[in-house]
Amino acid sequence: MQGIKYAGYETATPIQEAAIPAAVRGRDIIGTAQTGTGKTAAFVLPILNRLLEGPRGMPRALIVTPTRELAEQINQVIHALAVGTKLRSATIYGGVGAGNQIKALRAGAEILVACPGRLLDLIQQRHAKMDHIEVLVLDEADRMFDMGFLPDVKRIIKAVPVRRQTMLFSATFPAEVEQLAAHSLTEPQKIAMGISKPAITVAHALYPVPQHLKSGLLLEILKKTDTDSVLIFTRTKHRADKVARQIAHAGHKVTSLHSNRTQGQRQQALSGFKSGHFPIMVATDIAARGLDIDSISHVINFDMPDTADAYIHRIGRTGRAQRTGDAFARSNASWVDPSNVRPSKALTTRLPPRRNLLLTDVTAAVVALHVPLPPRRISVRTVSRRAEGSKTTINPSQ
Repeated sequence: MQGIKYAGYETATPIQEAAIPAAVRGRDIIGTAQTGTGKTAAFVLPILNRLLEGPRGMPRALIVTPTRELAEQINQVIHALAVGTKLRSATIYGGVGAGNQIKALRAGAEILVACPGRLLDLIQQRHAKMDHIEVLVLDEADRMFDMGFLPDVKRIIKAVPVRRQTMLFSATFPAEVEQLAAHSLTEPQKIAMGISKPAITVAHALYPVPQHLKSGLLLEILKKTDTDSVLIFTRTKHRADKVARQIAHAGHKVTSLHSNRTQGQRQQALSGFKSGHFPIMVATDIAARGLDIDSISHVINFDMPDTADAYIHRIGRTGRAQRTGDAFARSNASWVDPSNVRPSKALTTRLPPRRNLLLTDVTAAVVALHVPLPPRRISVRTVSRRAEGSKTTINPSQ
């Protein structure tokens, strides 16, 4: 297929090798894999292969996803892989006017990439007709359920034909998704590739520090670490803006991404971050799922996430497609040894010890960072930093 060469694909990833043959045969699929391993192409390529034959000018494939950013990213992959096929795709999501989306539906786009709310609105208004849908994909399914989209997803499933191919893809697969799959998929083939574990290409580091030193530590990390592109996660929208302002005041070019920004501002932030115009982006968990930005060298959890799954998705923004990356975290949890915390004045000269979490069970790490523990602590290994300004490289296999 011309699009494969155009998109720069050379070898298939494990999830693609396992999922594509089954999908081409028309099997229902439950696909789980580490984030950043090529899930999108694993379902887009079989869809394109199927739609090459049959009628045009009507929606025949529907991809449902939790966020606008992920919808746009999937659509970009479709555009790249569909080169030379004359197949058309359209995105449908809220936060923007529906005019262009209705126009695309009337023009007969064969592939729809949609967020649940706006799609249901257009179905109810009879702008979006689901009668000819042959393939339904639920991407980042667990995130949709986390965001409260389960009732909407059930309504979408009822709106599409019973005779269809259904594929569910995500980096994690909780019980709620299993229950929905049992009722909406027919004898699905289950494909699991390293589920519920962080990508092996990411080195994990923890900097123990109290709350009032977090901002100073972050600025020192940005100053003294050799980075290409840095994604920083905060728990709230307000904190994302505050941290971005602090970083900008320190002389860095930075942007922010969260749900309070308009769609235009979000697209501008993402485009600027991808192009390198903004080397640093501060975001809430809206950016934790699915976004494929190859150049990210470091992910920093300014606020630790609440669950192990959320941690996996966050740090999955780096070390993608077999590249290596670093994941940093800060915590003021009570188990941190106070002897590792230096006075704030010391932050102007050197960083606290960098600790590498060489853990196979991320759940243990996240629990340890949130629950007060007895004297026994997670086993971590302190790595001495090299000369000031140099990059510390960790071999995850050590």
